[in-house]
Amino acid sequence: MGLEPRVIEELVAQRRRFLAFLAPRVGSPEEAEEVLQLALVKGLEKGGGLRDEESAVAWFYRLLRNVLVDRHRRAAREERALEVEGADAPRSTEDVEAWESSVCACVAGLTDTLKPEYAAILQEVDLKGTPVAAYAREEGLTANNAAVRLHRARQALGKRLIALCGTCCTHGCVDCTCGPDLPRVGDVAEE
Repeated sequence: MGLEPRVIEELVAQRRRFLAFLAPRVGSPEEAEEVLQLALVKGLEKGGGLRDEESAVAWFYRLLRNVLVDRHRRAAREERALEVEGADAPRSTEDVEAWESSVCACVAGLTDTLKPEYAAILQEVDLKGTPVAAYAREEGLTANNAAVRLHRARQALGKRLIALCGTCCTHGCVDCTCGPDLPRVGDVAEE
C-alpha cells in the first residue's frame, strides 16, 4: 500500500524543513539530501505505516529519525570493522620487517590468480601498505565493504597457498621453494 497523492504533496511541500532538520545531524547539505531521498523511498515503500489520526509530516519526521539511527549504526559498524582491521596491522618498523620476512615468495605470484578486485585490494593494502579506509575512498567503496573484500581476498589467497604449497604455509615457512611452479590465472579455479 503506497502513499496517497495528497500525502506525497504535503511531504514535498515540507522538503526545505526536512533538509533543515537533517543538515546539522549529518554534516552537509549533500548528505542531508541523500538521507531525505532514502527516507522518501522508504516512505513510499512503507506508506501503510501512516495512521489516519497521524499527520503525514509527523510520520515522516519519525521516519527521518529512524533513517538517521540506521545510518549512525551502519557508520559505527564500519568504524568497528576498520578498528579490527587496524589491529592486524604491524605496529612498528620492526614488526613490518618481521612480517615481510615471513611472507612466502608465492604470495605475490598467487595474488594475480585471484579475482581482479581481490588482487587489487591485496596489492594495495597488504603489499603496498595503503590503509583500508584510504583504499575504500579511492575505489568508491564503503569502509565496511572494503574490509569485507580484504577479508575474503585473504581467505581466497590462503586457500590458494595451501593448494600450492601444502602444509608448509600453515607452519609459517619463510624460505619456500614452491615459487617457480606458480600456476597461471587460468590454472587455478576462481574463488
